[in-house]
Amino acid sequence: MVKYSYYPGNVARQSSAEVEDTIQPLCKTLGIELIEIIGYNSDGGNIIKQGNRDLQLALNARNIALAEKNGHDIITACASSQGILHETLDTFRKDPIALADANRVVEKTTGMTLSGDISSSHLLHVLVDEIGLEKVEAAVVNELNMNIACYYGPHMQRQGACGEDDPWNPKYMERLITALGGTPIEYKSKTSSVGNPSLLSLGDSVMKMTARVLNDAKRAGAQVLVSACTQSHSNLDSYQGKAGRVANKDTNIPVVNLTEIIAFALGHFPDRFAQLRTRAMIIGS
Repeated sequence: MVKYSYYPGNVARQSSAEVEDTIQPLCKTLGIELIEIIGYNSDGGNIIKQGNRDLQLALNARNIALAEKNGHDIITACASSQGILHETLDTFRKDPIALADANRVVEKTTGMTLSGDISSSHLLHVLVDEIGLEKVEAAVVNELNMNIACYYGPHMQRQGACGEDDPWNPKYMERLITALGGTPIEYKSKTSSVGNPSLLSLGDSVMKMTARVLNDAKRAGAQVLVSACTQSHSNLDSYQGKAGRVANKDTNIPVVNLTEIIAFALGHFPDRFAQLRTRAMIIGS
């Protein structure tokens, strides 16, 4: 059993509860124990950073201190959260003054301090680098048997934040989808931003960014798009109709979180998997 301090991110227990539903059983199946970070807070979503960098660093410092108290490295299912955590830890390692400032705030408000010596990983990278795709493939109950486009987003695509994957042309999710019995589809915007933090302030621009990703995936032959970023997921799923109207593009394709597609393949929630296959046949082809 591999143990990690589990950081759900900003939406997995709110607007994207399906992530929380599916990450728990899939991790048990694959021998990953999720240790709760008791009392965790938002990581700022790279929104707070735009107005107050030090506040976002302090928010993340508190989460990291709680994870250090657990004694385990951090795992998350959100690419945005992984990018933010990695950037925070990298800042603290390179800038002792920033670490000291954050520690001052955290100690004053919680009584804790942090060293910054732990690491953070996205679930995707843990499965490929730590668990191994052979073990994942051996646990498959329901082969996916669909053409699947993988959406990474830009946030965790930086050296050191994405395991041993290529930051510019990642392949980890495609390899995982293959292990799960699906057919990965290549398309050009799999690491492009969909502008989630700017959704309310730059509406039309964000909708056009979202439409581009969805349209590229569908034109490449995907029946389903799988997202590694719970924060970007709402753009790709809930706003795809509006995105299509604003950009005048075909954006009609089922979108699911990475945790969902893994859980379905491992035999969990077969009713949801059946619904997804039906949606893929009706609107994803």
